Amino acid sequence: MRVGFVHWATGLYFFALVVAGIGRETPDSGSTPNRLIESKSPYLLQHAFNPVDWYPWGEEAFVKARKEKKLILLSIGYSTCHWCHVMERESFQSEEVANFLNKHFVSIKLDREERPDVDKVYMTSFQAMFGQGGGWPLNMFLTPDLKPFYGGTYFPPKDQGQRPGFMTVLSSLHDLWVKDRVGIEAKTVDLHEKLTDHLDKIQSLNPEASFDALMLDGMVTKFLAEADQMNGGWGKEQKFPQPSHLRFLLSKGGEGREFALKTCRKMMEGGINDQIGGGFHRYTVDPIWLVPHFEKMLYDQAQLLDVYVDAWQVSGKEEFRVTAKTIADYVLAELTHSEGGFLSAQDAQSEGKEGKYWCWTVKDLKALLNERELSVVRKRYGITDSGNFIDHSDPDPLKDQNVLFRAMPLEKFSPEDRELLALVKEKMKKARSLRVPPATDDKVLASWNGLMIGAMARAGRIMKDERYLRAAEKAHAFVVNKLWDPASSTLSHRWREGHVDGSQQSESYLYFLRGSRVLYEATLNPPYLRLAVTLADRAIALFYDKLNGGFFDGEDRDDLVFRLKDDYDSATPTPSSVARFEYGVLSEITGKALYREVAEKSLLSVSDTLRQSPTQLAESLKAVSFMVGKPARVVIAGAKQREDFLKVAWTGLRQNLLVVGTEGPVSEFTRQLEEVKPGRTTAYYCVGQTCRLPETNPEVLAEWLREDRGSQKSPATEAGSPSPPASE
Repeated sequence: MRVGFVHWATGLYFFALVVAGIGRETPDSGSTPNRLIESKSPYLLQHAFNPVDWYPWGEEAFVKARKEKKLILLSIGYSTCHWCHVMERESFQSEEVANFLNKHFVSIKLDREERPDVDKVYMTSFQAMFGQGGGWPLNMFLTPDLKPFYGGTYFPPKDQGQRPGFMTVLSSLHDLWVKDRVGIEAKTVDLHEKLTDHLDKIQSLNPEASFDALMLDGMVTKFLAEADQMNGGWGKEQKFPQPSHLRFLLSKGGEGREFALKTCRKMMEGGINDQIGGGFHRYTVDPIWLVPHFEKMLYDQAQLLDVYVDAWQVSGKEEFRVTAKTIADYVLAELTHSEGGFLSAQDAQSEGKEGKYWCWTVKDLKALLNERELSVVRKRYGITDSGNFIDHSDPDPLKDQNVLFRAMPLEKFSPEDRELLALVKEKMKKARSLRVPPATDDKVLASWNGLMIGAMARAGRIMKDERYLRAAEKAHAFVVNKLWDPASSTLSHRWREGHVDGSQQSESYLYFLRGSRVLYEATLNPPYLRLAVTLADRAIALFYDKLNGGFFDGEDRDDLVFRLKDDYDSATPTPSSVARFEYGVLSEITGKALYREVAEKSLLSVSDTLRQSPTQLAESLKAVSFMVGKPARVVIAGAKQREDFLKVAWTGLRQNLLVVGTEGPVSEFTRQLEEVKPGRTTAYYCVGQTCRLPETNPEVLAEWLREDRGSQKSPATEAGSPSPPASE
């Protein structure tokens, strides 16, 4: 959530006082681990051999802070975070820093991916105090009652001009706490009250609001007004993929769709896309999609898989289908547990060096390729002797490193050179696999698995690849077996090495609801729908704001200073954004009026934000489009020809098309139809509350869909055979 109100004087007061002066390295054999060694979090384990006396987030640390009346340093990050590695190397491995922290502070490490509810509380507080967007590592300083009073992201170890170093910050805050503890506590109470009052105001219901298709069309202009028309995407200095933005624009057609396709192409051609192994890095440090921070996150792969499947559907361009395939294949190869669950991320570093695994020097290539091979590779991927990447945060950076990007289009190469490039690419991929690989964050999160399960199932159906559909089913079974408790209907957030973190996060319930619902539509296996309905009911019971709509991030817990409803789509969509669409869909499938009410009320709770700043809630626009449009349903009754009808229904010819199935009475799903034709698999096609006559021929259903698609025409189903240049 981005808090767009005036910087609090409290935050500026502390900031002014401070400024005024009031990866992984293997531990030494003699190093003694701290208490983080007992954790299962890969991020916390990275800090287990720091000299800092770290505590995990929990009552032991809170009691110590209260008893000793000490400030808390809450340092939040994740295992593949580049600047988290840098700050650890510079500060948390420093004996000077550790001695000061151990004497004067209670130091807590938190994995934001394991406790997103805690992370969002303090990120929101940071944004409120300083009017900055924030990032990780997030270092917040708290009073013993967990209220924030100062914070920052990355701190350099020493002062840099007007920017205070970490030791300056620590000593200044400690001095201030000793001299004016009562004053600080009073100001944190005041800040807390102002922040909660503001959140209550901006998250309140607007029952008079309404949405229509014309409003959606007008929002395209707002997305394009903030866009980089030359390079695609959004942002002037850094570039993040923004998948929810892209999916909304791809769904609208016209200028918005063309811009989204341009952005997809620019990303696909840039260094943010791993040109050798597939999959996308987190973001680029420049506006041209060239030099990334190299970590690869599961949630990015899931959302971008959806984006590139969409791009292929609406354009018919084979290059987008190929890119979608490389994403899915990367996930199957590198981010899949042997038992089926999807793993969280790959690190940016290898052997302590950012990008070492991913980059190439001319020397590397000369040792691998012959002269002709080297010539075509240099042209294709923009490889130079001096390289295009250096890690300036590294005191001893690697030199002459090349991030590969598509400098020359394939169509400019001869057919012979295109064949050669394909062979050389495999040779480079094999050679790279022999390098020391980056660490994999192997925890399995129910939430991110939900996103990838839905994306894989959808890709498998639309691209007609059974491997992806089977992978989605296997991952779903993994999460159900490891994290779902049917006796209590609870979904735990994280599994790793047999250990379950039992925290209840709304993103787990709602993302996994999405994965279950999409997997049901892709297979018509009833248990997937039953679980989706159970998750929907449990999410309402645990997280739904019955007064104002929307979903809180976590449970009502004593360790949260306030309960937050995150309403800013960032790297992942907010739980509420996902809920707005999923409850709308489930209301159509099941006929439950409560689900429709939850979807509508949750939209009304952010109606002002949607109208004024739609880019903040792009995922929620998908729900608006569904609610104001005319959703269609294909009900497939019977089992014999079910697969034939499923293939027709998933051709992508119509947006907002729901696919449901039954082997018994149809009325549960259609509410108008009463019987199945005896012995025949029958399809019923309904738009709104109007249904066509039952049909037993899949080709007739295909014709109905073609007639109904109107402006939603999908060139992917009509395009001819792919041209050779798209084969990469």
